[in-house]
Amino acid sequence: MNKIEFNTKVVQEVGSLNNYARYFTRDPENASDLVQDTMLKAFSYYNKFKEGTNLQAWLYTILKNTFINYYRRKVKTNAIILKTETISSSDLYKSSLLNGAEGKFVMKDIEYALSKLSEEYYYPFTMYYEGYKYHEIAEQFQIPIGTVKTRIHVARQQLKKKLKPYAKGK
Repeated sequence: MNKIEFNTKVVQEVGSLNNYARYFTRDPENASDLVQDTMLKAFSYYNKFKEGTNLQAWLYTILKNTFINYYRRKVKTNAIILKTETISSSDLYKSSLLNGAEGKFVMKDIEYALSKLSEEYYYPFTMYYEGYKYHEIAEQFQIPIGTVKTRIHVARQQLKKKLKPYAKGK
């Protein structure tokens, strides 16, 4: 099956994927996002699909794993928030400043720092923060998992240096 036929068959499964996604998310908007992520991954991993196998089951597996990965990140984020000590009104005021006009400058600085990363660090780093697992990134670039971890680590270190003024207490 060529890529056009594959893409056509994947698009035909959108309705059933939406129903399956609603089962997990219980929210139409989140379900739609989940389906979009699933389709992007399916298109990206077209070469991993074995012709003759059940396409719908393959897509359901991608959807389910994408949801699980999202849920894990959400739980981890909530755990970090719960560990935070009490928030004072001055902290909230500082946060609101950052969320306003100052936030635009922060975003520009982050975008600039990301643009200064070389491609070998930029792509694994951004894919990791988009929710891809180490092994998925390794497969995408056909490099060992250890190399992926190293590149993400180096990217973090470079970004920390460039964004040091925004570090808490510095």
